[in-house]
Amino acid sequence: MSILLFVKYPPVPSVRFPHPNSLLKIPKFNLFNSKNPSFNYNLNHAKMSSTQRANAVPSVHRAVAEAMNLMQSTPPTWQSALLSNIVIFVLGSPILLSGLSLSGIAAAFLLGTLTWRAFGPSGFFLVAAYFVIGTAATKVKMAQKEAQGVAEKRKGRRGPGSVIGSSTAGCVCAFLSIYGVGGKAFYRLWQLGFVSSFCTKYLVTTFKVVPRGTEGAVSVEGTVAGILASIILASVGCYMGQINAPEAVICVIASQIANLGESIIGAALQDKEGFQWLNNDVVNIINISLGSILAVLIQQFVLQNWHT
Repeated sequence: MSILLFVKYPPVPSVRFPHPNSLLKIPKFNLFNSKNPSFNYNLNHAKMSSTQRANAVPSVHRAVAEAMNLMQSTPPTWQSALLSNIVIFVLGSPILLSGLSLSGIAAAFLLGTLTWRAFGPSGFFLVAAYFVIGTAATKVKMAQKEAQGVAEKRKGRRGPGSVIGSSTAGCVCAFLSIYGVGGKAFYRLWQLGFVSSFCTKYLVTTFKVVPRGTEGAVSVEGTVAGILASIILASVGCYMGQINAPEAVICVIASQIANLGESIIGAALQDKEGFQWLNNDVVNIINISLGSILAVLIQQFVLQNWHT
């Protein structure tokens, strides 16, 4: 006999699906409209930083371009001269420190700024060539000079006195050029005097043998080196367009006459009683000024008569 069992389950509740339009009423979470103030600040700050970085690149490029245009100003200005010297002195500081003291670098900076303002990059390059040649000459045989007790002070590093003494005549020519003394007709003469002043200083009253370092004494190698340095610097001035070939010859001749005068002064007067004030820097000023003046006079009375 079989038994049938009927199991009654509880009723299943009906499932109601929302109307499609009701889905539009579900609140949406907007990442960029969060009510958290710190979150919004960080987000906005990040957006601003990226924008600033994007704008900074063209700003730097624009600043560099403006600086380059200023440095290439024609004719040179005080602003272009100052900026150019700042850039060059920063980049060339290792070389400058090897040949100049800190106060010497300050004096050289003023000289470089004045030179750039008066004669532009070509004049500045001539002074730079003079510095390189002079520094190399000072470093030559330094150990031998130290052993003999005639070495330059500070391992040959020049101070402001040396810079001023070596550039006084050139600075005068630069100022005469800047302020247009004599007009355009004299501008070429001031350039000639400027170049000649830096060709000078690189020498004979007797031919007796004396110790190295004796004032007024010269050596064969020193004389040859001085003539060679004058030729190089005159050639640089000619190549840079500051003087022509005949004027370059004048610079070399005038510089050697001035060097002869320096040797005479050094041997006859320096370190003598009553001339204690006549130190090396003063002799340099006299020597270089003489070379500059001689070049101008030779150009006026020799070349001018030659052309006429």
